[in-house]
Amino acid sequence: MAHESPTCQRALVLGVGNEYRGDDAVGILLCRLLAPQAPPHVAVVEHNGDGTALLEAWQGAELVIVLDAVQSGAPAGTIFRCDAALQAIPAQLFHYSTHAFSLAGAIELGRALHRLPRHLIVYGIEGVNFTPGAPLSAAVAQAMPGVLAQVMRDLHLFAPAHQPEIPALQPLTF
Repeated sequence: MAHESPTCQRALVLGVGNEYRGDDAVGILLCRLLAPQAPPHVAVVEHNGDGTALLEAWQGAELVIVLDAVQSGAPAGTIFRCDAALQAIPAQLFHYSTHAFSLAGAIELGRALHRLPRHLIVYGIEGVNFTPGAPLSAAVAQAMPGVLAQVMRDLHLFAPAHQPEIPALQPLTF
């Protein structure tokens, strides 16, 4: 699902995950909620999370926001936010992946190749159940409105008429 082609947009939101693996679906589900309300300068795209394809997906965008499940040992539903264009994302957050080449790997390869967007904001929502066929956990579902609200704030701050610097790594609490 996409608003428009990411290559013609200044901003891109990528919802990463697998909708059939419990909490791994959170990035996809957030995209589906965000798409109807996203500003016109934003493409909203569901993505399976393959690292090499991520490098291509964000090419040409100035702002990319990635929404993904994480498994770090924090309480389920904990929300993490970092500007990965400014600093490496903590490895312990994104060690869970159904792909051999993960989001963290794609970001670091993009950094090495100088192919990161100017702003790359990553939201990680702590999951608890990644079992095939499992539903989204209650804690992750409860975190979704807070993530959506913060993503909308980020997108409005990046609107073409107003483009301040985006703050670096910060865990969010609601």
